[in-house]
Amino acid sequence: MSVRRPAVSGQFYESSSDALVRQIEWCFLHNLGPQAIPKAEASPERVSLGFVVPHAGYMYSGPAAAHAYYALSMERKPKTIVLIGPNHTGVGPSVSVYPEGHWETPLGRVPVDSELAKLIVGSSRFARLDTTAHEHEHSIEVQIPFLQYVLKHDFTIVPITILNQTPRVAEDLAKSILSAIQLSKRDPQDVVVIASTDLTHYEPHDIAYRKDKLVIERIVQLDPDGLFRVVVEKDISMCGPGSTMTLIYFAKALNSGGARLLKYFTSGDITGEKSWVVGYAAIQVLR
Repeated sequence: MSVRRPAVSGQFYESSSDALVRQIEWCFLHNLGPQAIPKAEASPERVSLGFVVPHAGYMYSGPAAAHAYYALSMERKPKTIVLIGPNHTGVGPSVSVYPEGHWETPLGRVPVDSELAKLIVGSSRFARLDTTAHEHEHSIEVQIPFLQYVLKHDFTIVPITILNQTPRVAEDLAKSILSAIQLSKRDPQDVVVIASTDLTHYEPHDIAYRKDKLVIERIVQLDPDGLFRVVVEKDISMCGPGSTMTLIYFAKALNSGGARLLKYFTSGDITGEKSWVVGYAAIQVLR
């Protein structure tokens, strides 16, 4: 079985287990985070279909991501997390699904759900089993330590990175994930989809805020085509429209009860430097 080693440990997050746990807890306790450490006791109910979560370094976007993972910690624990992120490196097929093995972080190893991965690829026109696109991609990797902290080690993952971020590809992937869940005879409540994306990149804070408000409105309204349209027409440098549209199409297929913004801020709210910022949002998609 292959082991996918960390690519951005020591850069986007701390490289030792003790320091990483402290950093994750800093994200939860930050004044822009939920300001609380997740409790061990979770509700027996499952509330969420998935989450939109940012993927910058923890020192920048970690408090926003913490809102999503705090909400996840309050629910019945899922057995499998489908992690979808943009392909920043340009390597690999249109949609790359990691086939098998484990992903390693300083907090240990998480097994890949190879059955679900293969069923997704078998149901899709665009997805392929592939490891090359994942070797240096950070958008999925940075989610895993948060999941390990909240869920411990009692879960599996299906890492998927999207190069061709169009509505056609996103809708196909969403249908393929749903088909794979059905073919594997799993309870859909045991699967959560996490869409990894940052929002506007390297624009002044006020402009980023206005542009990101348009994106967030489309996500909360579960409008994937409207999301793609506003990103193109307003020239919004959101890096993961494909992952986000996939989650929305998946939610609509399951008659989602809606979505809600948990937190939004920019890197300028963290650093004080507001001339050139990146936007971060945590959004919960409900059952």
